[in-house]
Amino acid sequence: MAQKLSDRIIQKLETPESGNVIVYDSAVPMFGVRITAKGVKSFILNYRFKQKERRITIGRFPTWSTAKARDEAQRLRREIDLGNDPLAERQAASGRSLVRELASRYLEEHAVGKTEASRTDEVAMLDKLVLPVIGKMAIEDVSFNDISRLHRTITKDTPIRANRVVALLSKMFSLSVQWGYRKDNPCIGVKKNPEEKRERYLTTDEMERLHKALADHRNQNMANVVRILLLTGARRGEVLNATWDQVDLKNGVWTKPSSHTKQRKLHRVPLSDAAVVLLKEIEKAAGNSIFVFPGSAPDQPIKNIKRFWQSVCKMANLHDLRIHDLRHTYASLLVSAGHSLPIIGALLGHSQAQTTARYAHLYDDPLRAATNSIAGQFKN
Repeated sequence: MAQKLSDRIIQKLETPESGNVIVYDSAVPMFGVRITAKGVKSFILNYRFKQKERRITIGRFPTWSTAKARDEAQRLRREIDLGNDPLAERQAASGRSLVRELASRYLEEHAVGKTEASRTDEVAMLDKLVLPVIGKMAIEDVSFNDISRLHRTITKDTPIRANRVVALLSKMFSLSVQWGYRKDNPCIGVKKNPEEKRERYLTTDEMERLHKALADHRNQNMANVVRILLLTGARRGEVLNATWDQVDLKNGVWTKPSSHTKQRKLHRVPLSDAAVVLLKEIEKAAGNSIFVFPGSAPDQPIKNIKRFWQSVCKMANLHDLRIHDLRHTYASLLVSAGHSLPIIGALLGHSQAQTTARYAHLYDDPLRAATNSIAGQFKN
């Protein structure tokens, strides 16, 4: 809830563990203070200009007092009411926009359509790995060597993360060309680190141990999350954010909205009989929440099952098993049952055939069994 900010209140604001948070002022609309994970506090003003959301930084606290920053915010709002764009004027006056400004515009105009998890991850990459290194550079000054050097530095600790950072920057600088900041993308040509697709599936014995651990666990609400993951092959975010209006238990269909899927497309998928039975049991015990798996507050879903998953894996003596591996296990069982790749892709919500093709090698055993079944009909 917004409150009238003061120097005393801002001094007491807590630093977030990652990314940044904004606390808004109740006196001036969309004026507030942004606190980063490093403890930097800056006054900002959000506004809308020509149907676009904009954000301008007024100055850092305590160099700027709350009273002076509020006065400046009011002045800026008067300028906006007169048809002026203060952020554009500032950029034009300097003649050089910075990478941190490109990052802000990217998050405000492009990343808004992404899932909350994806956006949070990108904010973390920018705040922790990108902006401390090149954030103060002019957009047009960033070179291939700057990006390559950043990639090499991150690679020393997290090679895969280094690839993700370059992919994020490549999208940002591609947009910077469209937005007129520069004429080329400095990320093109940066050699990424080799990545091997993870292929971890539950064995029959591991599956039995997992089911027993789920049955024995005291938190059956969380256990049901894992059971639905196993029965549907859905992504974790799709299950955690599922609402009852998405699930048609009478016809056994789950319609996932585009805002919940990785491909940003509506995904309508049939539910197995076992999944329907389990969901009906969950519904009977549910309260008034719209969410299939409500969190501590009924108007919010469960946010994270990481600790629960760790405890279950410990109980079941499962090693090197990630939650996403349940999705791979679901796909592998479909392959073993002889279902085609297009069918599997449709159930998993893949938009491209090559995504499902990673499971093609699992057909070796059923195909070998099929060819062996006719071998006896031929005589040497």
